[in-house]
Amino acid sequence: MKLKYLLSITFLLCPLLVIFSQEKKTYKVNTIAFYNVENLFDTEDDPITYDDDRTPNGKDHWTEDIYKDKLKNMAKVISEIGSEVTKNAPAILGVAEIENRKVLEDLANEPALLSKDYGIVQFDSPDRRGIDVALLYQKALFRPINTSKHELLIYNTNDATKRVYTRDQLLVSGYLDGDLIHVIVNHWPSRSGGEARSRRKREKAAELNKKIIDSLFDIDPYAKIITMGDLNDDPDNSSVKKVLAAKAEKKDVKLKGLYNPMYNMSKKGIGSLAWRDSWNLFDQIIVSKGLLDKDYSSYKYYKAGVYNKNYLANPRGRYKGYPYRSFANGAYTGGYSDHFPVYIYLIKEDK
Repeated sequence: MKLKYLLSITFLLCPLLVIFSQEKKTYKVNTIAFYNVENLFDTEDDPITYDDDRTPNGKDHWTEDIYKDKLKNMAKVISEIGSEVTKNAPAILGVAEIENRKVLEDLANEPALLSKDYGIVQFDSPDRRGIDVALLYQKALFRPINTSKHELLIYNTNDATKRVYTRDQLLVSGYLDGDLIHVIVNHWPSRSGGEARSRRKREKAAELNKKIIDSLFDIDPYAKIITMGDLNDDPDNSSVKKVLAAKAEKKDVKLKGLYNPMYNMSKKGIGSLAWRDSWNLFDQIIVSKGLLDKDYSSYKYYKAGVYNKNYLANPRGRYKGYPYRSFANGAYTGGYSDHFPVYIYLIKEDK
């Protein structure tokens, strides 16, 4: 009698077991992005920095109308990065070439972004032009708990006593939907004077970046770290490939290691900026081992890309197809930036 009773219960449960086994998992997806916004300056003259060109009476005739149009264009782009998948703007966005906090506040208050309620993390850096890196984050999705800036000390190759003043590196640690994420925003020294001649400056920037990353690994070897920025180097240059030791393949990433999803993209000829008829992928997002595991109970890396929609490319002329920059030949073009944004998706099982 007991056996007959148990068999009856089993048969009754079978349809339910089939239903639950076939239930599809759903995932939360957030976009993490980086954008070099090409000299987002206000119109006011800062007496401390060399921003005179970007004033109404300066060489660039940077008027309030031009500034407002630039803001509108930047907000449009940012609002759309990753939206095809997430139906939202980036949860976290690193930016470079911004003048100060004011331009970020103006940007966040643009109609295209206002509803996203972006918070701002920004520190003034010693860069002579007054440009900084910063982080924007949607307050409903990300909660910073610690922020810090890290000074890059480098000196002139020909004169070891003469310091080269450049951008600090920004570290922001916080919770993305309960997951502790560390984000580093970079804008490494340019290639002014030639790639080879300026290489050591970017290697020094990479050394500082690795020092920050290693300090986080010392606390937690499985730390979820994202380092992003305009590195002024490609993924296969020594600063990224050797100093950071960022790997091209996930399978090669060991504990406390880094994965660079931009490496193979670069090898395929995909770039974020163009120069002299060739493409470079200077804008990169690199992630730590802790974001690569297949356990989706917490956020993991899913996919990377360059946001290079048609409207962001120059529509005509010699530079057709290049990023449609906002300033060229001594005049405002109505374009966007000389860099395309880059992004990654992080996914997490929605329980």
